[in-house]
Amino acid sequence: MRRSISIIIPAFNEEKRLPATLATVLGYLAASSWEFSEIVVVDDGSRDSTAAVAEAAGVRVLRNPGNHGKGYSVRHGMLEARGEWALFSDADLSAPIEELGALWSAVEAAGAACAIGSRALDRSLVGVHQSAFREGMGRVFNLLMRLETGLPFRDTQCGFKLFQTEAARRIFERQRLDGFGFDVEVLYIARRLGYPILEVPIRWNDAPGTKVSMLLGAKGFLDPLKVRWNGVTGKYR
Repeated sequence: MRRSISIIIPAFNEEKRLPATLATVLGYLAASSWEFSEIVVVDDGSRDSTAAVAEAAGVRVLRNPGNHGKGYSVRHGMLEARGEWALFSDADLSAPIEELGALWSAVEAAGAACAIGSRALDRSLVGVHQSAFREGMGRVFNLLMRLETGLPFRDTQCGFKLFQTEAARRIFERQRLDGFGFDVEVLYIARRLGYPILEVPIRWNDAPGTKVSMLLGAKGFLDPLKVRWNGVTGKYR
């Protein structure tokens, strides 16, 4: 049964994008059947008016102590979520907020606690693609990630993931990575804790102005190795 949902939006210097994004998400929630809903914007030490814009829209704002990365922001929001379910979504809405319905239908049918949006299971649902280079690097990353961690997922990096909040707290309190590879880490931890994870094809459109630089993306290739090492050495217990 639908009861309550928290939508976590990590944000760094997003004052220009947030007004339209928050208006879209607020409109979606107003028309939905959730008994309680909240939007939580996590400001990652922005140097612009990100927090002020979010507050003006009437949503809940959490502030990180400085700029710590997307992984830190998502963990902050997930651990503070008030709903029984928590979704984290990128501020650019590259995955339309309506795709929450696809994730919800999947967890409801399977009785699962986690569902992740995937661009790789049905690429016909991708309306606007990334550059050929970025898509190619994404495939390479996914192959290495599967070899290094044993995770079976075709797309760990889509920023649209739904968790039962009780499960999210157990998962995210163990998270150690703050950067690009945190998605891999939380899925690895979830599997270690015994939570089945559903990978669900969703609509997705590349949005200009990505905050993931080539340098950060390159460094992220080391993160699955860090996750594997942390698992072997017992750091997720």
